[in-house]
Amino acid sequence: MKITRLLLPAVAAVAISIGMAGATPAYAKTLKMAYDADPVSLDPHEQLSGGTLQLSHMIFDPLVRWTKDLGFEGRLAEKWERVDDKTMRFHLRKGVKFHSGNEMTALDVSWTFDRLKKSPDFKGLFVPFDALNVVDKYTIDLVTKEPYPLVLHQATYIFPMDSAFYTGFDANGKSKAAIVKHGDAFASSKASGTGPFMVTAREQGVRVDFKRFDGYWDKKSPGNVTDIVFTPIKEAPTRVAALLSGDVDFIAPVPPTDLDRIKKSDKTDLVTMGGTRIITFQMNQNRVDAFKDARVRNAIVHAINNEGIVKKIMKGFATAGGQQGPKGYAGYSAALKPRYDLKKAKALMKEAGHEKGFSITMMAPNNRYVNDAKIAEAVAGMLAKINIKVDLKTMPKAQYWPKFDERAADMMMIGWHSDTEDSSNFSEFLTMTPSKETGYGQYNSGNYSNARVDELVLKSQSMTDEAARAKALQEVETILYNDAAFVPLHWQNLAWAAKKGVGVEAVANVMNFPYLGDLVIK
Repeated sequence: MKITRLLLPAVAAVAISIGMAGATPAYAKTLKMAYDADPVSLDPHEQLSGGTLQLSHMIFDPLVRWTKDLGFEGRLAEKWERVDDKTMRFHLRKGVKFHSGNEMTALDVSWTFDRLKKSPDFKGLFVPFDALNVVDKYTIDLVTKEPYPLVLHQATYIFPMDSAFYTGFDANGKSKAAIVKHGDAFASSKASGTGPFMVTAREQGVRVDFKRFDGYWDKKSPGNVTDIVFTPIKEAPTRVAALLSGDVDFIAPVPPTDLDRIKKSDKTDLVTMGGTRIITFQMNQNRVDAFKDARVRNAIVHAINNEGIVKKIMKGFATAGGQQGPKGYAGYSAALKPRYDLKKAKALMKEAGHEKGFSITMMAPNNRYVNDAKIAEAVAGMLAKINIKVDLKTMPKAQYWPKFDERAADMMMIGWHSDTEDSSNFSEFLTMTPSKETGYGQYNSGNYSNARVDELVLKSQSMTDEAARAKALQEVETILYNDAAFVPLHWQNLAWAAKKGVGVEAVANVMNFPYLGDLVIK
């Protein structure tokens, strides 16, 4: 099939040519990788998703990033300090080049911050911030409205963009800076970041080619991959077969049914970690009047055997959940357990006047989460036992996310990993009252709203007493549990597999953003 070759900035193209001509054998490794889907856009602000953030760590760089032990390490910010209880000062690295050849300065970070606050998906993250002030060419201050405990957490989302590259108008007279969800915008198909790789060719759903940026600032990185060929392979058995046959070097995710097979192979390595991404269904109260009744929502939660789904469909490679945040997060409460009880579910439906049930539509992706389509089919079957007839449609994530944004079905699947590694992030996006103005509730397709939840989450943003903050977030989880605000399924474990000699374990992490710029292939 035809692959679109991307026009690289002239300076970057020359840099690649010179860099490759003088490359040492250690820097002559090609990685052939396959995920279940490719990113829907090259714009780091178009959609807040795991795929977008994975890509961002390849072609952009954040101010700071997470370490394996959930600490922080400087990237484009080499150091930082507190100026006062509302101000964190970041000192930027000097001499960092974008792929275009432009130098990165504080003005690019400021431009990026302003754009983040305009993004429908990302702006909710930055409501606690009052301003990003430019101190000098290589220094910025992040200022919050109140004392805020998660400034460094949020800094992991700031991937400075090349403001000169994205300024002006494209061939169609449209702003190069425009953020267009699921549309044809300049930033959706062209990128100039500071990251280790540049996208040189891309055909949505078919293939993406990357080449290492010879001007990459991080000369201490051990990474020796010069080229990446990324092929999305939706079907899990096909993806595993491609690895075992040697057609690809690295795959993710690995289906639970093939974990033992890959582990036993003398040609492959398996890397697994406990996961923190919650898989859920949301019940749209604006589309279905019955969903406004907490008894009906509770009936649905009690009708779904999520522990059975973990055992039979996930083959034990997940943890059944009763709340948003997993164990170890501030809001986690051990009392909020999974609660499958079909007898109680039927009684609740009868009490609510829906003993005979009703019909609903349901949508889920079929290549975004592990076994997502199979899980949706199982849930539909379980709801039939309380006389809820489900019209289920599953589709690739490239088609699913526009439908999700439209709230196109009565029940929709959504998985969420808190990229701030904090409980409040779940609520900010999944269960707070939806607001186009603030961006809160951006992924709340159920249109659930509870004033106390909103109040507590907002209050937690300025709480620096860890114990008091945890108590507030635990109250949030308890309210959501009693309200059956959503259907919790499980926290999905993580698994990657690679050909022996491909050092995936060193770059894998619980956030599921493998730092491929640091990957070493022996």
